[in-house]
Parts: sequence; C-alpha cells; structure tokens
Amino acid sequence: MVSHTEIQVNDGDAEIIGPDVELTSPARKTAKQDLKGTGDIDVQGQEDDDVEIQKPVFVPDNSGVARIEAVQAVWGIHGKKIIIAGLALVMVMYELDNTTVYTYYIYAQSHFNQVSSLATLETAGGIVFSVIKPLCAKIADVIGRGETYFLVILLYILSYILCAASSTYGTYAAGYMFHILGQSCLNTMNDILIADITTARWRGFAVAVSFAPFLVMPWVSAFICQSVVDGIGWRWGIGMLAILLPFSASFILFTLLWYQRKAKKIGIVSTQKLSVYGFFSLVDAGGLFLLIAGFAMVLLPLTLAGTAPHVWKTPWIAAVIAVGGVLLIALPFYEKYMAVHPIMPLHWFKNRTINLTLACQIIDSLAFRITHVYLYTWAVIAHNYRVRDATFLNMTNGVVGVLSGIVAGGIMYRYRKYKWAVMFGAVIRTIGYGMMMRWRTIGTSTAEMFIIQFIQGFGSGFISIPTFVVATVSVSHKELAQMTAFAVCVQTIGSSIGAAIAGGIYTGTFKSQLAKELGPGASQTLIDTLFNSITAGVPAWGTSDRIAISKAYSNVITFCTYAAFAISIPTLIIVWFIPNITLPDTNSTAESDHAIAGEAPGDRDVEVK
Repeated sequence: MVSHTEIQVNDGDAEIIGPDVELTSPARKTAKQDLKGTGDIDVQGQEDDDVEIQKPVFVPDNSGVARIEAVQAVWGIHGKKIIIAGLALVMVMYELDNTTVYTYYIYAQSHFNQVSSLATLETAGGIVFSVIKPLCAKIADVIGRGETYFLVILLYILSYILCAASSTYGTYAAGYMFHILGQSCLNTMNDILIADITTARWRGFAVAVSFAPFLVMPWVSAFICQSVVDGIGWRWGIGMLAILLPFSASFILFTLLWYQRKAKKIGIVSTQKLSVYGFFSLVDAGGLFLLIAGFAMVLLPLTLAGTAPHVWKTPWIAAVIAVGGVLLIALPFYEKYMAVHPIMPLHWFKNRTINLTLACQIIDSLAFRITHVYLYTWAVIAHNYRVRDATFLNMTNGVVGVLSGIVAGGIMYRYRKYKWAVMFGAVIRTIGYGMMMRWRTIGTSTAEMFIIQFIQGFGSGFISIPTFVVATVSVSHKELAQMTAFAVCVQTIGSSIGAAIAGGIYTGTFKSQLAKELGPGASQTLIDTLFNSITAGVPAWGTSDRIAISKAYSNVITFCTYAAFAISIPTLIIVWFIPNITLPDTNSTAESDHAIAGEAPGDRDVEVK
C-alpha cells in the first residue's frame, strides 16, 4: 500500500480513492467498522492502519452528485432495493394524481363559478411545469437528492391542503400552482434518481418501466373519479392524496437521508455549509433566470396560441416572443463568460450525439402535437364519440407508447445499441402520419382510427425513450441532472410549437371550410359559434348540416396531418448521422471512456502527487 498520498483537487471535483490507496483521514477506523459487511465494499486488514477499500469511495465533497454516489457506496444490498420499491410506489401515486386531480379541478372550478378561467390557469400551469425543471435539477445537484425530494413532497402537501381547504378561488388557484410545481419537480427527481442508480445499458428499460402504471391508471381513475365526485366530493378526493403520496415517497426519502447520514459519519461526504453567495453561484442563478424567463416568454404565447389561436392578433405577443428570444440568445454568452457553474455547459452543443438526439426529440414532439391538439374535438364532432370513447382514443397513443418504450429499452439492454431502434420508430411514425392523411375523414371507421393511434404510439416509444436516454448518458454524472431536465424542456418546446402550428391552421382554415361545406345559406353567427365551441350550436347527428360541419372539421385535421408528415421527414435523415455508441455498464459513456483509458471518473480534473 501507498504509505502517504497527497491530493490536489481542481474545480471542486472529488477524487476517487481506488484499490491499493490508503485512507489517510481519521475516518479510517470508522470506515472499517461501518463499511465492512455492507455487501458493496470489502474492507481488509487486521489493524486500523491497514484499511484497504476495494470499491472506489469519494473524498469528502458536498455536492448532490457526491452525496448520491456516497449513498450508493454504503447502502449495501438492501438500500437499492428499497429505492426501487419506493420509486414504484411513487410512480403509482404520481399517475393516480395525474389522472384524477385534474378531473377534481374541473369540479373545483365549477364550485367557484370560474370554469371560464380554466384555460388561463392551465396555460400558466403548463409553462411553470416546463420551466421549473432546470431549477429543480440544479438544486438537487447542490443540496442533494434526498433534501430536494423532501422539498418536493412539501410542495405537494401544501398544494393539497390549499386546494382541499380553499374557501376562495384565489386560495384554490395558489394551491393549483403549488401542485404544478410539485408535480414537475417530482417527475424530474424520479428521472434523475433512475439515472443515478442505473447504468447506461439499463437506463432505457428502467425509465420506460417507471411509466408502467400509466398502462392501468387512466382506465381505473375514471371509476375512482366517478365514485369520489358522487360520494365524498372533490375536496376529499384531493385531500386523501396528501396522505397517500407522502407515504409512498417516504421509502425513497428516508432511505436517501439515512445512508447519506451514514456516509457523512464515516467522512466520505463533506458537512461544510454553503454561504448564500456560494449557493447562488452553484445553482447558476443568472443562467437560471435567463433560461427560465426566456423559455417562459417563448412558451406563453405559443401555448396560448394552441388553446386560443386568435391571440396571434394581440400586439404584445410578438414583443414577448422577441424578449424571450433575446434572453435565450444571451444565455450561451452568459454561460461562457460569466457563469462559474453553468446550468447549460456549452460543450454539450459540441457533442454530435446530444445535438442530433435532441433534434429528434423536438421534431417528434412537435409533429405529434400538431396532430393531437384537435383530435378529441374531431372525434366528438365528426364521429359523434361520447366523452368516454373520445378519451380512450386520446389515451391509446400514450398507452401503446409506454409498451413500445419498454420493448425499446429491452432492446437497448440486450444489444447495447440504440440507433436502429430510433430509426425504426421514426419510420413507423412517418408511416402513421401517412395513414392519417388517408384516415382522417368522416368515413374513417372506429377500427381505423384506433389502428392509427396504435401505430403512432408504437413508433413513439422507440423514439422518445432511446433519444432521452442517449442524451443523458452522453454527459458525466456531474451534469446528469441538468441534462435530464434540459431534455424534457426541449420536448416541451417542441410540443408548444406544435400546438401553435395546429392553432394557426385551425384559425386560418376552419371558418372558410365551414362556409364552403355549409354553403351560401350559412350565417356568420353560426360559423362563429361553431368555431369556438364543440357543443353550442352543433346540429343533431345525421342531419345535413352536421355532415357538412364534420367534413369541414375533417378537412382541417387533414391539413394538420400534412404539416406533421412534412415535419417528421427530417427525422429519418437525422437518425442516419447519430453515432451508434455501445452502451456501457457504467453510468455514462463519459465514465466508460475513462474506464477504457484506465482512469477513474474525474481523474482529468484531479492531480495525484
């Protein structure tokens, strides 16, 4: 063994102490006592001065990444199993919340006589859901996964209490926004934890399986909502989740905090406290402001345009988009010249794998959203679907996407490759859009409508899971949380742009199509009424006017499909240029590169004398 080791750490990166390197800190004895027998670390030697750690352990570091790595070093054979079980419980509760609470919110809006403001509240919530993810990821990197998870659960509890006990609409709206914050952050933290504890090879399968509750919950939740609304009421429906969700999250929370405490006790996690300035520097407050404000100002008008297309005529729309664009343009310059700990490192955008996979994500989410913004209303108007049947049609793509994502994840594990899975998904998606151009008419049968959704969903899983995973495995563990959040933001941007395009097509063509199909006898009042509502003024099913309206709606949906088909084509080209890197049995391909070179992660930033 080396009798003495002098270590120099650059940029705050923790050095890894590997085999045959002596622990020179006073924690040596505690390490021998606490780590021996955990099942993960082999401690040998007869004397306290002869302690040998066979598995790499980090020298004290206070970052969230160092803490989760220290937790993994000491949690033994049971800790990881508890985390996995906890994630399974949380995902079930997350999907229960996701598929029931929004139904309760509709009844809450009605209770306060504020149904007309539902779209505004949902628009604001959608923007918050998107832009808060980078902040959550950065905080998790700075203060730790367990601590951030605790804050997220507090947000949920606060939201449930405010909504369930609200006596005014203002209180209820505040609870709604806290719920959006909690939901977005929990979604982000679950993805980060899965990425933390899985290898690059396993991650696709693990991420896809985490959404397995979605295969069941949408169908079950309909019965739960009906029972709650008819029985105990929407307030108790929301309130009971304030017990169920924290309980399910407690398995993750206490496991992380317990093993984190154990790691601190043996001296492999620093207990150094951060100053206020240090905290804001580490989270890159300036970069976060530019990123969040820029995305919010771009997403706001795009989202509004998807739900209320006439807002494009509002003068402030162009100004908001312009300011948002300026902030986003300023972001890379700030990150390069001013940020000490950048939230969006510029070397990401020099990585061909990251650029191309994120391009696939944004194009796929954009094209998908164009075809699905008005799918529900088209099914109701043109095919006389009941609410239940239209909802089932809307859900089919997502449910099949989860199944195909699991298959894609399994292929990635078995063959350690991803490129041809993405290519397969892109081809299937494009075929689906081509079929839509033929089967988005009033003559389309129910079987044909569901077949298209099935095909689209099957292609979706083969694009979304591999591209998301490949983006996250292309960065080091230190940047994993940031990339996870950024990849989701990219998907959201694509979806918002797609909604705006669909809204523009609807606004620009529906009235003219109504006038064309209804004939010269149609009044402008009737056309305006049909333009803004799927219930008011709609003639009875089977009448000549209803058939004409159905044709007009089908024509608009076909135009949307043409746009989606054209936009999806570049994906087939982009995939050809994505590097087909072998997925390693390490957390990322960056770590695998170090391993191949005989280095430990972080060695390029650590000098050992």
